[in-house]
Formats: sequence, structure tokens, C-alpha cells
Amino acid sequence: MRTVLVTGPGGGGRTTAAAAAALAAARQGRRVLLLSCDRGPAPGAVLGGPLPADGGGGGPWTPPVEAVPGMWAARVATDGHFRAVARDLQDRGASLFDLLGAAPLDADELTEVPGAEPLAILAALRAAHADGRWDLVVADMPPVHDTVRLLALPEQLRRYLRRLLPPERQAARALRPMLAQLAGVPMPAARLYETAERWQQELAAVQAVLESAATTVRLVAEPLPATVETLREARAGLALQGCHVDALVLNRLLPDDSADPWLTALAAEQRLACKTLRDDFTADAVPVCELPHLGRSPRGMADLTELAQRAAGRTEGPVEGAGSRPEPQGERAAGEAADGPGSGPDVRGDAAGAGGTGGDRPRTPAGPGHLAADGLLLGLGAAGPVVERRPEPWSVEDRLKDDGMLVWRLPLPGAERDALGLVRRGDELVVAVGSFRRVLPLPSALRRCSVAGAGLQDGALCVRFIPDPDLWPRTS
Repeated sequence: MRTVLVTGPGGGGRTTAAAAAALAAARQGRRVLLLSCDRGPAPGAVLGGPLPADGGGGGPWTPPVEAVPGMWAARVATDGHFRAVARDLQDRGASLFDLLGAAPLDADELTEVPGAEPLAILAALRAAHADGRWDLVVADMPPVHDTVRLLALPEQLRRYLRRLLPPERQAARALRPMLAQLAGVPMPAARLYETAERWQQELAAVQAVLESAATTVRLVAEPLPATVETLREARAGLALQGCHVDALVLNRLLPDDSADPWLTALAAEQRLACKTLRDDFTADAVPVCELPHLGRSPRGMADLTELAQRAAGRTEGPVEGAGSRPEPQGERAAGEAADGPGSGPDVRGDAAGAGGTGGDRPRTPAGPGHLAADGLLLGLGAAGPVVERRPEPWSVEDRLKDDGMLVWRLPLPGAERDALGLVRRGDELVVAVGSFRRVLPLPSALRRCSVAGAGLQDGALCVRFIPDPDLWPRTS
């Protein structure tokens, strides 16, 4: 199943672009779910009909409503999801409440707390995948900076749970009955301790959805001077999380031929921002689509259809789908050293596995190359050649023979040198890009090395490692 996460700076029209993409895909014969995270009236106004505000049944979304044949729309039910999770947690911790002499909250007392929305969105995305009815899910996500942090949440929470409740500590569960007798008070029920394990499993399932090669991010923005810097930082943050940007939508473009000098000045400002963004994104083979301003706020299927028709042919850059693109030859990945096997530790497995979803390994950008000619560039049609999109992997380059070092290359398009931060912490590397941070477990070969330096080269953070003589295997 294909998933497109539509996000961008606030007020850029991402709800409209998401709805247009879903509508166009439905008219191509797909079964599409438009999942909105917007609690306000905007989704209903764009679709031309209201959406339920709450699911009522405790699920993470409202009941899907068929807007047009083949296209359903639903809203993330944050309040209902929070109540369901809180009730479940109270039920599982009933013995703990008894131990503490505390009374659980009644259902009517449960009100949503700040921070509940990201968990509800993640639960809704997982539920949409588990539902199995859809060929495509188009998610109208929160503003882009919030979305980057939301996409990082499953990995962060799983890491916290592993640190606070390491697997080896679970062996103490067998001692709880004896401890309860010695203490003379009932110990918390085993089901409470099982809750953390269940959370681990649920977070892993959500993480698998986000890291799937069939999940991509689509950026939507009105081209303005402030938008350029916002998108650069956000794009670098998405790359740090291993997310693949499949397209940039430049929305609400004003006409160039207006006789009104006020509109002409605004259009010129837009054109300048458009050129900068187009150059930034197409340089990395990210398609850019331009959507014109309709002269009104889009409302209903007629306006969405008009947007789709007027967008056709206004796309620049390669379009994902069929075709091929040669692999980059500028660098050799680890394991392909000139001196062949036996020259040192085998880095091939770790470099290739650094993007896995299991265990401690960070994900690397995964491109939906297998989605041949899905026609879903914005769901709006596209012009130009169709090629396969393959983001560069996070590779370890073996320069031991020539320079005595290994180089870990982390593509971070849009990153600025002054906004980068790097800290080695044991077997982990803490990387910061602007306001975004991620803790990356080092491949095993790099754990036996010391950091010698780092630099930003051609949109990638290149971290240099020198083997530690006390840890590096000796060759005879």
C-alpha cells in the first residue's frame, strides 16, 4: 500500500493539495483514504461536506466517509484515542492504584492532554495500513516542523523504553510472587509490566509503516522568502530521519501578467522564491509542481478538479515510476575496498544494514523505486520523463588503504554548515541539524574507531573515522 504524507509550512495549502491528490488517484481507479489531522473546518470546506469530529468508538480515526466514488475521508480522533488509551492503562494498572491507595479516574473525567495528538496520528496511520481496504493513504499532516518530530517519535520512544526497561530486567518477573510475600503487600500485576512490551511492539509496527519504501513525504508551500529557509531546514530534518521527499508543490502562484502593480510585486516575490526552491530541489532530482491561485479558496470537488487540470504539465524534474537511474559511482561503499577481503574488519554488512528497521540500526532514505508508473505525482498528472527515484544510501567508504580512514556519508540536502552539530557518545553518534536531533547507532566497524573530523560536502555530512589501535583487529 502506498502512503503519502503531505506537509509543509503552516498556511501553505497542504490540505487542498492532499485532497486534490486523493481525488485524482481515486479517479484513476484506486481506493483512496484521505486522512486529515486538521481538527478545524478546513477539510470539510475543501471536500464540500463536513467530516465527523470524533470517532465515538475509541478508535484513532473517525468512520471513513465516501466523498466521491473510490475516495474516503476520515479525521484523526485524538480525543477518542486518548480516552481509550487512558482507560486501558488504568485497567492494566488497577493493582498499582490499589497499592498506592489511589482511585482511578472516571471515564467522564478523562480529558485530552497536550502531546496526545502525535500518538493518535501515528496510531491512525498504523490502523489505516492494518485495515487493508485502501490502495493509497494520503495523510494531511501537521506543519512540517511538527511532522518531522512526529516521524522521529517511534524510534525515540523505543529507545527510551529499552533504556528504562532493558530486556534483561524482565527476568525479575519470576521473582515478583516471592517479593510480594516478603513485602506483605501485593506487587503490581504482571500485565502492567507487559504494557511496556506491548508498547514496544506497537511502536515497532508504526515505525515499519513510516520506514516502508512505499511511504513518502510531499512538501506543499506557498513560495515566499521565509518559505525558502523553512523548507531547507525541514528537508534536512526529514533526511536526518531517513524520510524520502517525493515532490515539492509550490501552491497559490499568482499570475505574471496582472495590470495591478500591487499583485505584480507579489508575483515577482513569488517567482524569485520559486526559482530558488526549484533549483534546490531539482538539483537532487526531486520533482517540483506549480499550482496556480484560483482567485478564491478552493471549496468542493469542482475546485479540486480544476486544480488537477490546471496543474497538468506544470511539473519540472523527473517523475517517480518506471525506468532506471544509474547508481552513483563517485564513492565505493564499505566492503568494496581495493585490497579485497581479509584486509580488515568486514564493513559491508554494517554499512548495508545501517538502514534497517530492526534493533538499534537507524533507517536510511528508502525510495519507492518499485512503484512503477503509479501516476501519482501529486495525483495531478505530470509531464516530462519518468525515471526511478533512488536516494543515496548512508554508506561507509573504505579509505583505509589510501588515507587510513573510514568515512560515513550521511546525505542531508538543505543542511547549512553552521546549523550542524555532532557528538560521539559511546557507540552512538548524536547528529543535530538546526532544531532536529537524532541518535544514530554506529555500524560495528566504526565502533572500533575514533572520530577524526567531519565536514559538509555536496549536501552530505561526511564523518571521518580512524581505527583505534587498541580495538582494531591486527593483521599478520
